Amino acid sequence: MELKMHCLKNIQNDLPLPWSPPPSPSPLPSPKRLRAGRHRNGEGKYDDAIRDYKRLCIYLFMFLLLIFPLYASSQSQPIMEVGKFSAETIESKIPSDWKPLTFKKIERHTTYSFVKDEGTIVVKAVSESSASGLVREIKIDPKEYPIVQWRWKVENVLKKGNVHIKEGDDYPARLYITFEYDSSKLGFFEKVKYEAIRLLYGQYPPVAAINYIWESKAPVGAFAPNPYTDRVMMIVVESGESRLNQWVNEERNLYQDFRKAFNYEPPMISGVAIMTDTDNTGERAIAYYGDIVFRK
Repeated sequence: MELKMHCLKNIQNDLPLPWSPPPSPSPLPSPKRLRAGRHRNGEGKYDDAIRDYKRLCIYLFMFLLLIFPLYASSQSQPIMEVGKFSAETIESKIPSDWKPLTFKKIERHTTYSFVKDEGTIVVKAVSESSASGLVREIKIDPKEYPIVQWRWKVENVLKKGNVHIKEGDDYPARLYITFEYDSSKLGFFEKVKYEAIRLLYGQYPPVAAINYIWESKAPVGAFAPNPYTDRVMMIVVESGESRLNQWVNEERNLYQDFRKAFNYEPPMISGVAIMTDTDNTGERAIAYYGDIVFRK
């Protein structure tokens, strides 16, 4: 009600209306006052005033119809559902708005499917000396939505897994978050490299990425640069076998993790992926992924 009154009080100054009320304590003349002036001004002036009054009310009503949806849409939601896997059906091939993430030099791909586990639809991943993922391209402001929450379950860890070496760069489960290209974060030669990639593939690659991983031996809370590139930071959120075969809920402050990992303000998030991979270790892994949300 206060918003409506605010709009009504200010609309006369904001819109070019076809009729302006005379100066008075009330912004709009009432029908009673118009009827009182009927005998003084004559029937014609009275009808014109009534017509203009109705027209003004229509303009006000139309303006409010337009402004309220815009006002409502400007209020962002407290939760952004990125992976609503629980709303899918078992028959679905891939989550809505997601797509396969594959790599040119890796021929064997991890299989992903929907299954019902403890009464809820989740994504099941089976990797046998393979690597691939599922990705959703989405723009999210990490300052507005700094908290990421998800849940997962792992059946086994990898014996040869090691976050510090290329041969051990496999994980039974990982949540992969990429950040869009920002030239201000790159040196001259890196800009040239990124531009060459854009010309070759039609778009810039992410400027950085964070992987939340289930590791084999590294301690929980460890930050480790990826052995292939220091633009990807691996963050150990689970490790070892103590929580195998049970659903584990996770929550991280992505904004703070990025600042700690790269020592600068994070750009916009460009994508979110899940991946179970065993191509380097040649082992087998099974994992399950539940819903993924970002929160304020």
